[in-house]
Amino acid sequence: MVSRYPISKRSAVLPLLHLWQETFGYIGPRGVEWIAHKLSLQEIQVLELVTFYPWFRQQPFGKFHFRVCRTLPCALGGSGKTFAALQKLMNLKADGHEGAMISEDGRFSLEYSECLASCGTAPVVLRNDEFYEKVDEKRATELVAGCK
Repeated sequence: MVSRYPISKRSAVLPLLHLWQETFGYIGPRGVEWIAHKLSLQEIQVLELVTFYPWFRQQPFGKFHFRVCRTLPCALGGSGKTFAALQKLMNLKADGHEGAMISEDGRFSLEYSECLASCGTAPVVLRNDEFYEKVDEKRATELVAGCK
């Protein structure tokens, strides 16, 4: 992959980050170190991208990862109630930190997300890469029950 970017290896950082996450599920310190070494960059130059872009994960997620939109239209549509319902259904406890909550068995993870681009059908939830609209507490129950 790096050979596709002969002028500046730095151009390969984002593709390598995506590839690493696709392969290992998240980008931890080992991934940052490896990519930085491979591209002759400082680790901070890679880490700044990992922390800037919201689609990069720095910790493993559950087998079923839920993201609940928290921007204004979804918040007004009840995303807080949806999030609370999902949290209860998955038996997750908030740890006081921003970021994903992960179930003890690794089956579920849950986090808030910024806009998922379907404001007219709020609240919106992503389950892994599946998109769900108008997710109320009843629909949240169905989504969790459908995780097999």
